[in-house]
Amino acid sequence: MDQINEMAERFKLLGDKTRLTILALLKEQDLCVCDIVEILETSQPNVSQHLRKLKDAGLVNENRKGQWIYYALDIADKPYLQSVMDYIPSLKEKIAQLKNNCC
Repeated sequence: MDQINEMAERFKLLGDKTRLTILALLKEQDLCVCDIVEILETSQPNVSQHLRKLKDAGLVNENRKGQWIYYALDIADKPYLQSVMDYIPSLKEKIAQLKNNCC
């Protein structure tokens, strides 16, 4: 039952369009908050809150590169989520359109 509860909580997180979009972006490459803010056209606090929830659920991890923190998808140990990610459309074009390479 614990595993089912854990899976249910993670799937609930994917029910939010912003979080699902963030995961789709991170499926393509590691990104910093400012890149995600630019792509989603939303505020930094909003993106940070969603990233915190995803990190707390073990779906993303963070890596420091200099003064910047980059977020990466972390689902290698969650094959049921990898199956879902296989169906998420690519957002490579959105990433390619980044104007401000703030990091």
